[in-house]
Amino acid sequence: LDGFDFSAQPSLDKKQVRELAACRWVANGDALLLLGPPGVGKTHLAIALGRAAIREGYSVLFVTAPALVAGLAKAHAEGRLDERLGFFAKPKLLIVDELGYLPFEPNAAHLFFQLVSRRYERGSMLITSNRSVGEWGTVFGDSVVATAILDRLLHHSCVVTIRGDSYRLREKRRSGLIKPAVLDQERLA
Repeated sequence: LDGFDFSAQPSLDKKQVRELAACRWVANGDALLLLGPPGVGKTHLAIALGRAAIREGYSVLFVTAPALVAGLAKAHAEGRLDERLGFFAKPKLLIVDELGYLPFEPNAAHLFFQLVSRRYERGSMLITSNRSVGEWGTVFGDSVVATAILDRLLHHSCVVTIRGDSYRLREKRRSGLIKPAVLDQERLA
């Protein structure tokens, strides 16, 4: 977290982030959702919190959502789904990055539900997404599956919504090449 530029994202509560870095939520098996538009630091923060969990002695696995569902789908096709679910269920903290950038195929949504269900109240999940939880029905292509996933994730969770412009594009904004993003803040509320 030492390298995180809190001044670039004033919507982030530095005290809350420091408390999250203490990893009590990991010890409790809770979920953490980091929501916000692209470039606001969700992945950077997720990695920093993962490193904090490792320093506290917890096992951590980082995977992008597309790689996760592709791995589960491949294992399912090969008759090894239970083994692969066990692999992703094993670490105390599973970080799933970029949920929502690409919509899930219906079967992938069901596979993701199986993983969330297996980890529920046993291990923590940290999920980054550019979509509000209200949009997850679209992400999963099935509002019933999305509701079941959210029911388990939100039961014991902390949701942090980061608002602001892309950190990666700040120099382009300063030079006048692009204008600051006009973001529908309600979408991520």
